[in-house]
Amino acid sequence: MQKFTKVIAAIMLITAVYLAAGCTKHNGGNGTYKGHDYIDLGLPSGTMWATCNVGADSPDQYGDYFAWGETTPKDTYNWSTYKYCNGDYNLLTKYCSQSDFGFNGFTDDLKTLQSSDDAATINWGEGWSTPTYNQWVELLRKCSHSWTTINGVKGCLFTSHNGNSIFLPAASSRRDDDSRIVGDDGCYWSGTLNKTYPDGVKGFRFTLSIDDCDIYDLSREAGMPVRAVCTSR
Repeated sequence: MQKFTKVIAAIMLITAVYLAAGCTKHNGGNGTYKGHDYIDLGLPSGTMWATCNVGADSPDQYGDYFAWGETTPKDTYNWSTYKYCNGDYNLLTKYCSQSDFGFNGFTDDLKTLQSSDDAATINWGEGWSTPTYNQWVELLRKCSHSWTTINGVKGCLFTSHNGNSIFLPAASSRRDDDSRIVGDDGCYWSGTLNKTYPDGVKGFRFTLSIDDCDIYDLSREAGMPVRAVCTSR
């Protein structure tokens, strides 16, 4: 009886810690972490994908746009307004592995987005992050994708072998103060820098009109949505 009581106490303690972290688990592995819903796609890495973009309240909303390494949206997206450069792509002041791209030859060899510069972490809390290059590749390889429309919003639906799916709206990107090809083109950040050309980042992009869906190098001063991931369940 005493052993049974200890087991029950341990379970209650684990549950208390889990709830204190803001986690609520639902059927099928889907749930909520720190107030934001996630979907379990049954991926080998255990990655849980958020149901909507950072700054959005539902899957069909575009959410906020962020330059890479910035954590708040702004009105104009170009190199002159970018946080980590001195006005141009070859004058970088952080996340620079090549001296030809650094301000006065600056390099720091940082190739992965730090949590202090991660829009997902800063806006949603520790445990949430911008997907890495490998997490995007896993999503592409382990899930099927199809073009669909939700509440009048076009986008890409990723469906896993377990039947669960996530919808990525075709939110495109922002350059200067406008949006490009909203409704046909979707661009999403990863947290992984292009090692050869550090003015670029490995990111996910799809284009409905040409049935294209893949990883591309995206210019980090542009404004793009963030679809957050977590590994807490």
